[in-house]
Amino acid sequence: MNTIAHLHRPGHLAATIAACLVLAGCASLSPDSGFDAVQHTARDRLGQDVSWVRTDAERIAADQRVAELLGTPLSAEAAVQIALLNNRGLQASFDELGIADADRVQAGLLPNPGFTFGRLRQGAGSEIDRSLTFNLSHLLTMPMARDIAGQRLEQTRGAAIISVLSLASRTRKAYFTALAAEESVRYMLQVQSAAEAGAELARRQAQTGNWNKLQQAREQGFYADAALNLARAEQVRGEAREQLTRLLGLWGEQTRFRLPERMPELPASASELPDIERTAMAQRMDVQAARLRTEQVAKSLGLTRATRFVNALELGVMRNSFSEDQTERGFEISVELPLFDWGTARVARAEAIYMQSVNRAAQTAVDARSEVRGVYANYRIRHDIARHYRDEIVPLKKRISDENLLRYNGMLIGVFELLADARSQITSVNGYIEALRDFWLAQADLDSAQLGPVAGSGLSQAMSTPSAAPDGAAGSH
Repeated sequence: MNTIAHLHRPGHLAATIAACLVLAGCASLSPDSGFDAVQHTARDRLGQDVSWVRTDAERIAADQRVAELLGTPLSAEAAVQIALLNNRGLQASFDELGIADADRVQAGLLPNPGFTFGRLRQGAGSEIDRSLTFNLSHLLTMPMARDIAGQRLEQTRGAAIISVLSLASRTRKAYFTALAAEESVRYMLQVQSAAEAGAELARRQAQTGNWNKLQQAREQGFYADAALNLARAEQVRGEAREQLTRLLGLWGEQTRFRLPERMPELPASASELPDIERTAMAQRMDVQAARLRTEQVAKSLGLTRATRFVNALELGVMRNSFSEDQTERGFEISVELPLFDWGTARVARAEAIYMQSVNRAAQTAVDARSEVRGVYANYRIRHDIARHYRDEIVPLKKRISDENLLRYNGMLIGVFELLADARSQITSVNGYIEALRDFWLAQADLDSAQLGPVAGSGLSQAMSTPSAAPDGAAGSH
């Protein structure tokens, strides 16, 4: 009993424990785990708000904002804002910040000391052993480990920022894809109506003997193709809408959101970006993340070299007391002897990992430059194609339709030629819808490529819509 009480008396042991407690208390969790940098980036680069929902009050506020945005037909910016507030996958990436911050704090904490107590009896006498041990190897490497954990937190913060930018880009592209699919369905309905009128007229003409079976079969075939294309367009619309719904994180009644009737108009001219590569190298988060990973690996290499000869180093304070003799005091240090493993292989492995990280960072920069050049070229081409549809093809088809209407009124052409021309005009309008969709997808890719990796190319993400009319459907009768 006296022995236990002796441990609580002021002395070197108590001072050591107090020092450990003071040092351990220096490490603490950040209030927001660095999430303010994510918010700042979203506000500056996207003009949008982003929140890390961790409480019921924050969830209620986010839900209210989402409901407010869903109250009117969605714009592209509103869709992006809803995704940033409501997408649970994005929230999961924010939770990684809390995990990384906890790891940072853990790396800065002193290891718990080990206490050993033993009591031995020998005849009438007894021996009590008490020892307090500390892991000195952990203590010596703790500053490096703390720096590495801090860099991991920075890397995780960069990954969260990339997730925000990627989600914004994918949402914007899904929005324009869904909007174009809605417009295509409306024009497919017009095609079907024209085809249905032509098929009915052909049936009546065949009944009166004015048409042969071949002419009637052509009109019936066009009507059947138009009905099939409408069904395909409705399928594409459903898939595009569901893709957008998933990115927005909507369910239940929220899935009844409304879209505008038309896509935004094509800008008068394409943006001129002569310094786009330099801008991308300064802003892209994947390039910055690759640089940060290389720095982290470099610090890890230094840590490996510092501990190549010492794998386990422990310091122990001992106090042995005997029932009849005087108390023994002293200390002991245990160290692993590098007789077989001199750490050469571990250092070589760390150096190889470092060079691998350097090469991957360089490749990331090369890929980023190539990607941004390709995206910008695609953006310019898509603008030219959409402008050609708007300024040349669609007006030309309309002039042809107007001239044919005059000829029909003058009884120079028949109703079937007029219907065929109307179908051709609708086809050109639907082609302009697809070209306009592709431009806005290319615009989203261009915005994304200057900030981070492009979330899929515009061509691969765009859902192809069926042609308004099959080849040869507008042939002569």
